[in-house]
This record gives sequence, C-alpha cells and structure tokens, in this order.
Amino acid sequence: MSADITTIAAKLPTIGPLGPADLGALALLVGCWLGIGWLSEHPPKGRISVGLLMEGYRREWMRQFVTRSPRIFDSAIIDSLRHGTTFFASTALIAIGGGFALIGNPGRLTELASGLALETGPALLWETKILVAVLLGANAFLKFVWSHRLFNYCAIVMASVPNEVCAEAYARAAQAAEVNINAAKGFNRGLRSVYFALASLAWLLGPLALTGAAVFTTAMLWRREFASTSRGALLAGAPQ
Repeated sequence: MSADITTIAAKLPTIGPLGPADLGALALLVGCWLGIGWLSEHPPKGRISVGLLMEGYRREWMRQFVTRSPRIFDSAIIDSLRHGTTFFASTALIAIGGGFALIGNPGRLTELASGLALETGPALLWETKILVAVLLGANAFLKFVWSHRLFNYCAIVMASVPNEVCAEAYARAAQAAEVNINAAKGFNRGLRSVYFALASLAWLLGPLALTGAAVFTTAMLWRREFASTSRGALLAGAPQ
C-alpha cells in the first residue's frame, strides 16, 4: 500500500523545487484570497457584507454633506482616510524591500530552518516562498496607492459641491460618494492582500502550515464580513 502511494505521489506534477503538496497549498492560498474577495464584494442577497453595508453609509454621508455647514468635519474624515492609505502603502513598500533582501540572501532562512529542525530544501524553494509574499505585498501597495489617489479625487469632487442646497449639489455629492466607494474597495483589497501575504509566510514551515494559515485567514475575514458584532451594529441602523 505504501509503495502504491509513493508511486502515485511520484507521478503528481511538480514545478521546479515545488512538490505536489506545495503546489496544492499554494493553489488553496490563491483560491481563498480571490474567493473571499469576490464573496465580500458580491455577497448573497440574504447575507450582506460589511463592505456593502458601508457603501450605503458612504452614500448617506455625501447626502448629509450637502446640508452640513461648515464642512470641516467632512474634510477631516477624508484627510484621515488618505493618511490611512499612505501609512499602509508605506508599510507595504518596506515589507517588499525586506522580502527582496531575503530573496537576495536566502542563507539566513536556511540556517533558521536548520536550527528549527525543519526541512531546508534548495535555496530556490525558499526564494519562491518569499516571492509569493512579496507579490501579494506588491499587489497591496498598488491597491493602497490607487485608493489614496481616489480619496484625493473624492476630496476634489466634494470641494466642487455648491454651498446652496440644489439638484446640482446632490448630483455632485452622489458622484463623490461613488468615487469614495471605489477608493474604499481598493483599500479593502489591499488589506486582504496584506492578510494573505502574512498567511503565505507560514509556507516557510511547510505546505501544511500554509494550508492552515490560508483556511484560518479566510475564516477570519468571512467572520468579520458576515458574522461580526460590528456588522450587527451597522445592519441595525443601515440607511435605506
């Protein structure tokens, strides 16, 4: 029986230093990352996500913005949102630099694996594992940068809203709301990439650790979007 299993495993596809278990765990990570992102943005009708709930609040914010005077509070919120994207973009860029530094010198990881009695493998294997985290970090960086730019656009559109209450003011406010919503989507996508970049680091401990980290991260994100106390609070007073 064990000989049959060995024969089957030997026939499974491999790519470079990646064996079947590594490829399976990596495919699960990517599938979970894409899957939870799609589910968060396209939830089932009977189970709305926090992201979709917040879209309604953002539209209501812009409707209230038209009649608010002065509008310093709204500009302060936009400024805070822009600072948040800047912070995460800077953090992602630093992490990318650290990842490339490790790829350039994988010997330290090999020494660490030896010290922890883990299977070391070729240097290319370690470089591939780090590269996955770097790619996810790069995706997060791009999303944060685009989100920051959209929040800037939103601020400009908000500044163009007339001071008097009129049809044009509400039309401009609706435009600002849609730009704000798209900026928030980019920010959330960047955060998901950060979460799964951190999960991908579990691969350094082996494919089983990567599988567990991918499942845990997906479950955590699902709970926050669909079963958290924050969602309940938002749902209770959601604007119509």
